[in-house]
Amino acid sequence: MTPLLEVRGIDKSFGPVKVLHEVEFSAYAGEVTALVGDNGAGKSTLVKCVGGIYPIDAGEIFFDGSQVQVHSPRDAGELGIEIVYQDLALCDNLDIVQNMFLGRERKSGLLLDEDSMEELAEQTLSSLSVRTVKSIRQQVSSLSGGQRQTVAIAKAVLWNSKVVILDEPTAALGVAQTAQVLELVRRLADTGLAVVLISHNMNDVFAVSDRIAALYLGRMAAQVKTADVTHPQVVELITSGRSGDLGLKNGVTP
Repeated sequence: MTPLLEVRGIDKSFGPVKVLHEVEFSAYAGEVTALVGDNGAGKSTLVKCVGGIYPIDAGEIFFDGSQVQVHSPRDAGELGIEIVYQDLALCDNLDIVQNMFLGRERKSGLLLDEDSMEELAEQTLSSLSVRTVKSIRQQVSSLSGGQRQTVAIAKAVLWNSKVVILDEPTAALGVAQTAQVLELVRRLADTGLAVVLISHNMNDVFAVSDRIAALYLGRMAAQVKTADVTHPQVVELITSGRSGDLGLKNGVTP
């Protein structure tokens, strides 16, 4: 099966500090790929390289089997790559519809086409089986943490995205809200999207992911099917880059 998103040999340095070392990573349509690693492992840098925020120093990016150039977030968006960052980038003083179309508003002549935006927002939320939002005209400031995360994810999939990258979507949520967001993450993959889940929470990772990619000090220690590894093995990959025969060898990929 051809990965929908694939990076090969990605290097990235900031001055004298090399953050990513020949990183290989793949994400498949219809699957959740968990990207895990300790703080400073390079997860955010890798995502920002894929999202066109950081230029890569070396390596290749492939989308749906073809090599692509991603020089800006606009390039990533045109391919169908959407990233939901941890801060969600939502405006508290705007309602759900206004947030979902922020910067991409629909117009009818000189005026905003409120009716079509409302209809599309409603359809998107319904397609994701979102039932926790009372009104799409609620201000974001009135929403719970889980509802905000839901709106941010719905905003990402509104634009015919094919790859959705979620940065710690459950980090600040309670148990019930975490369960709702994880259900939504699973539904995204079940609709055919390739979902990349960045998380420190191993329970979340094993609950929804199909594959796990573990970064260690800027190197990809291993990318494996979730069913083929255990919780302790993944923790070892995160903390030491190796678990038995799996992972890095002497600091270099086997």
